[in-house]
Amino acid sequence: MKTYIIAEIGINHNGDMKIAKKLIDIAVIAGCDAVKFQKRTVDKVYSAELLASPRVSPWGDTQRAQKEGLEFSEQEYDEINEYCKEKGIDWFASAWDIDSQKFLQKYDLKYNKVASAMLTNYEILDEIASEGKYTFISTGMSNYEEIDKAVEIFKNKNCSFELMHCNSTYPMKNEDANLTMIKKLEEKYNCKVGYSGHEAGTLVSTCAVALGATSIERHITLDKTMYGSDQGASVEPYELCKLVKDIREVEKILGNGEKVLSEAEMEVRKKLRG
Repeated sequence: MKTYIIAEIGINHNGDMKIAKKLIDIAVIAGCDAVKFQKRTVDKVYSAELLASPRVSPWGDTQRAQKEGLEFSEQEYDEINEYCKEKGIDWFASAWDIDSQKFLQKYDLKYNKVASAMLTNYEILDEIASEGKYTFISTGMSNYEEIDKAVEIFKNKNCSFELMHCNSTYPMKNEDANLTMIKKLEEKYNCKVGYSGHEAGTLVSTCAVALGATSIERHITLDKTMYGSDQGASVEPYELCKLVKDIREVEKILGNGEKVLSEAEMEVRKKLRG
């Protein structure tokens, strides 16, 4: 089965459409199936007190300036929508508030995404599940009770979903990956399970596919040294190309689980067994 590979642009575009388009291009060249963004209504997600607090960034010296600098406008999302259609790649986004989720409905996207941080925001989960659209649900920072509740909401709305095993540290240490959770989540919730990773490099994500992950999501960047909290836990273009290539190779290696003797093996059998 083909693994669905998601290149998470998130906020690594730094509010620059040129960077966003370059990242989309890289995802296309690497052979990814989709790119993903993050959408926030700044005044709904953050308190007025936090937004007024100091933060030095390329956009100004307050948290508000920084948060608003990372958000694209409707016109810019229209441009992203058209560009992805032109390039033949899916796009979708994780919404961090109800208004953002309703905004995304305009684009009739194929998929929805629940970020790990939103897994216990039941108002957003209810809104997303009400759309009835196949949804990727990240499970970072969550215990079974919290995952149970999220799954219940989607099942009650008859909305198809796929859980994604995730460790929400940036970057994650390899020893914290705990990839055996992929099979445990699959068995417990009787659903497909992907992997959303924040580790350095590509080995863990490739291993996740070998252990049954049906989707892989990784943050991508032009350069890990760029401004932004997610850049350091992202993969650069050459790493993304390697990751996709390795995942496709793993799929071939895994095979179909049926005991079949190939023509080449039959030739050896004739020689060795007479």
